[in-house]
Amino acid sequence: MRIVYYMPFKPLGHPNPSGDLVIGSSLFTFLDQRGHGIQLVSRLRTRWFYWKPWLWLRFLFEAFNVLRQLRLIRPDLWLTYHSYYKAPDVLGAVCTCIRPTPYFIFQGVYSTKRKRHWKTRIGFLLNRWALCRAAAVFTNKRNDEINLRRLLPDSHVHYIAPGIDTEAFQPDPAARRQLRAKWRCGEEPVILSAAMFRPGVKTDGLTKVISACRALVQKGRRFYLVICGDGATGAYLRDLATRSLGQRVIFTGQVARQAMNRIYSAADIFAFPGIHEGLGMVYLEAQACGLPVVAYDRWGASEAVISGKTGFLCAPDEPDSFAESLDRLVVEGELRRRMGAAARSHVSTHHDQRLNYQALERKLKQLVEVR
Repeated sequence: MRIVYYMPFKPLGHPNPSGDLVIGSSLFTFLDQRGHGIQLVSRLRTRWFYWKPWLWLRFLFEAFNVLRQLRLIRPDLWLTYHSYYKAPDVLGAVCTCIRPTPYFIFQGVYSTKRKRHWKTRIGFLLNRWALCRAAAVFTNKRNDEINLRRLLPDSHVHYIAPGIDTEAFQPDPAARRQLRAKWRCGEEPVILSAAMFRPGVKTDGLTKVISACRALVQKGRRFYLVICGDGATGAYLRDLATRSLGQRVIFTGQVARQAMNRIYSAADIFAFPGIHEGLGMVYLEAQACGLPVVAYDRWGASEAVISGKTGFLCAPDEPDSFAESLDRLVVEGELRRRMGAAARSHVSTHHDQRLNYQALERKLKQLVEVR
């Protein structure tokens, strides 16, 4: 298939890492490796563009350029990754309307509460229009699937489970020996957490992990906490962790995603609440490397973790449950190992990116053929 591809929120190669960028980039790479003639049709970011009048002229020029590309490429379909109220896919909706092209959105998001506030109402309306223009909308989140079905016919909404490259995330015994020797943690359990050190929910989540670990220290538990990441709140987090845990906390700095497999392999438990996380690819990556997960149950972790089998999902309004779940995994080695094995099997079976994207590919072919 000849595919034109677009990412209105963060284009390919954007310098700020995120789970959304990973998913959008991996989908592009998958379709490219499958032999489809896929081209990135635009790098225009539409984040809050409707409140930035200086971008409107640029949008018109970009639309003109894209229409010219469509005339030359004559694609079988247009595929947009991620459209929501902050970055609605107006470009795809407009261009495929002017030059008729089968138009699909992967990870479309529909949230009616955004129409209630003046700041987000325009973005809500533009995004709703784009979603309604699409021949089909795919989502990798069950909550989004439910919301999309409130707007679109059932035949237009398709769920594709989130996935990762399971070959890139596997236990690495050599890395485990090397890093644990470097950390001087012996055979004691290692709790791992990872996030960008930026203000807001990321720092709040890491603060929760540090607080829970402090409660474990007060119980006399022996373990190490390893934190991966860096950013604006680094000094605050390092000071808090050092005061709470002393020499039992290790900061690695920011670690490239392709090197995280080594870090996961050296740890025993992955812990991060995931406050307001859309999904959190780290939960899939950690489980693929055999780590049980401790997270909150209200947001994206529930897409990846089976509570009681591959980890523990805790209620945010039960403040002690997070630390209690961590405590169980630190103390009960057999439970930790059993959950870790189940976690790896779960990701391999249900969250293998290649298998899930093959299902997406088949559905796209089917939908294009019947048009």
